[in-house]
Amino acid sequence: MPRMSRKRREEWDFFLNRRNRITYNDLCRNCRHDCKQSFRAQIVACRKYRSKRSETWR
Repeated sequence: MPRMSRKRREEWDFFLNRRNRITYNDLCRNCRHDCKQSFRAQIVACRKYRSKRSETWR
């Protein structure tokens, strides 16, 4: 794997884990949309994600 440049590392700093790999949130990992969020963020609401256990889903 090629090394990440300093500029790119600074841009992606919120998404990098301790092994310097870009990591997304568990809900966003399998999502097909490109609005991915960092693993450090707490997802409060995502307009494109609908849980099957949600009351509004039924």
